[in-house]
Amino acid sequence: MQSIVVLIAASIVIFVLSIYVGLFLKGIDRKAAAYYQSRIGPSLRQPFWDLKKLMLKQTIIPENAVSWIFKGAPAISLVASAVLLIYIVMPYFMYLAGYHDFFLYAGDIILVVYLLMIPAIAMVAGGFASGSPYASIGAQREMVILMTTELPLAIIAVAFAWKVSNIDPRIAPFALVSFSQHPLWIGMGPLGIMGGTMLAITMAVIIPAELAKIPFDQAEAETEIADGLLAEYSGKYLAFFHLAEAVKVLAITSLAVILFFPQGIKELCGCSLVVGSVDLTLAADILLFLLKHVLIYFFTVTTVRIAMARFKISHVAKIFVIGMTATSLAGFFLIYLDTIIVKF
Repeated sequence: MQSIVVLIAASIVIFVLSIYVGLFLKGIDRKAAAYYQSRIGPSLRQPFWDLKKLMLKQTIIPENAVSWIFKGAPAISLVASAVLLIYIVMPYFMYLAGYHDFFLYAGDIILVVYLLMIPAIAMVAGGFASGSPYASIGAQREMVILMTTELPLAIIAVAFAWKVSNIDPRIAPFALVSFSQHPLWIGMGPLGIMGGTMLAITMAVIIPAELAKIPFDQAEAETEIADGLLAEYSGKYLAFFHLAEAVKVLAITSLAVILFFPQGIKELCGCSLVVGSVDLTLAADILLFLLKHVLIYFFTVTTVRIAMARFKISHVAKIFVIGMTATSLAGFFLIYLDTIIVKF
């Protein structure tokens, strides 16, 4: 009973903090983009002010909308993003805190792949339900992106699970905690490092696509289809979608951190961080985890959206179906060869 209470309390704390951290990360993104373009840029608090303004504005329901779907989609998107984040980070932090046994089989990456689809599906449903032709075009584009990104992500998941099971067949191969216990880069030869790098490149391309950021923002495309999926949303419902995006940013970057850079302070330094008689290792791990978030978001989203223009939707399909699928498969194959060579 006590464990359940702790889990519920921790989930609430993670959800509340994720909103603040996600919005703050969006502010850092805007500030960094402004620096790239030699502008001053908005305040780091601008996302908070935008959210407050949206919550105070009137909410308008289109006359031709399917009202219950239109109203429910933003809430579903936010809840699904929150559940996804909690499901990813809870086992990781409990593992860092020393609760190894309780979360030994928690955080199945196959379920994570499915949960990643729900916020996008909610947006698609809301777009179709709005009755707007712009939103319908955006929904169709979002479906294309959703379908094409799933295969490379699934290959990454299988590659990690195969490597973990090859190390120790007794552990849960698809559990996120297993990836934390056995980091990808440990014990790898040259071929394995090349394969892991190819998987990391694939993940770096998937992140902006999952977050609908340039060059993969075809579903919204303000200059083409008037914000597409969100064209008819206003007020609190639009605010919910912005909150869902902020939480999903942390979820997808958390997945990247756990897959490719899971080491905490103990693993990196070989010792705990103790000041006086107080053990600050977990606090330092949390700060390190957030720093990894900022760096991953900076290099995969901020830098890319400033340096590139929006792709055509046909190009997006080719990039993922052909390019990223081939890259992830090649990475998996190189890791497999590296394991065979190490054995012999």
